[in-house]
Amino acid sequence: MSETKIDRLTPEQEALIPVYQEKWRRIAFSTEPIDHQKITIAVKAMYDLIDLQEPELFFSDSPYEAFTKIEPPLLFSQRGLMLCPIQFWEPLVMPLYTEVRSQLGGENIWYQLPDDRSFIQGFRHDSQLVTQLEKQINNQLTKSGYNLSGYNFSGLNILDSSWISECAWLDFCISVLNCSHNPKIWPLLQSIAKDCGWILLYKKVAIICDRPRILCFDNQHRLHAEGTPAIQFADGYSLYSYHGVTLPEKYGKLHPHQWQSQWLLEEENAELRRVLIQGIGYSRICQELEAVELDTWREYSLLRIDKNIDIEPINMLKMTCPSTGHIHTLRVPPNLKSARKAIKWVNWGVDAEDFSVQT
Repeated sequence: MSETKIDRLTPEQEALIPVYQEKWRRIAFSTEPIDHQKITIAVKAMYDLIDLQEPELFFSDSPYEAFTKIEPPLLFSQRGLMLCPIQFWEPLVMPLYTEVRSQLGGENIWYQLPDDRSFIQGFRHDSQLVTQLEKQINNQLTKSGYNLSGYNFSGLNILDSSWISECAWLDFCISVLNCSHNPKIWPLLQSIAKDCGWILLYKKVAIICDRPRILCFDNQHRLHAEGTPAIQFADGYSLYSYHGVTLPEKYGKLHPHQWQSQWLLEEENAELRRVLIQGIGYSRICQELEAVELDTWREYSLLRIDKNIDIEPINMLKMTCPSTGHIHTLRVPPNLKSARKAIKWVNWGVDAEDFSVQT
């Protein structure tokens, strides 16, 4: 290894940072089927790295299939306890990370180069995705009568921000900055990241879950789809989500335009009621739940819904454009009793009369 440390990125090198960020986003969110042969080689090499014998491999189409058809027998078999991902992380990633980091010196490069944990900007919602999926599986298993006392959802997962951020950072340093590295460990780490989905690791057994076939997000990287699953696996196992909130199938399979305001009166979960309100929109809610008119001022009406659909009564300012007839509805605080005060609140303290003059 050269003793000369890299202390500054060239403009050309710095321009490649977003290229590698996007490269690893595509890898993380790939919906391509996994390659069983490549994964078999990579997983066996991982076990060899920590001096364990080659594991018996089981492949599943979805995490739900893994937990329902494969994992319970393993928990009570003689094949060994589940292994913690850190047992692989330390020998696989840490030596490589330490080796590469030792070649970067001086404050300048740290100002230019995002650290490993933030190299993938906007990737923080990955952990929410995994949490949503695990929570749904957990709830479904409980309803099906499974005893969850021995279940452990932890495993190696490419959607784990530690894996993807470390890989992106290392890839940039090795490929762009030409940092020297262990020629055996880096290809293995890349193979695990690129070729595998979710891996549940036991002492003598490894369960490999295929990637989802559908994976959809909103512009804030939250799991989201309208009228279709936000995530769906090869066996059809799905999760519906609306801007990061997991939906029951009865809501998720319908486009928000088909959601019914009446559901707000029946839904007990406050978070789901908020999602329904957001998806249905106040204009439809006013019409379908027969909002009461409290006050009017010119083309404005102050409306109120007293039904128990949110944590507090819903007051709305209905605005009708005189020229087009277009109606816009906006929620306002429930303590407002007049349309004119509601207009003032909407317009950041400008009185309704003054606002009409200005516009």
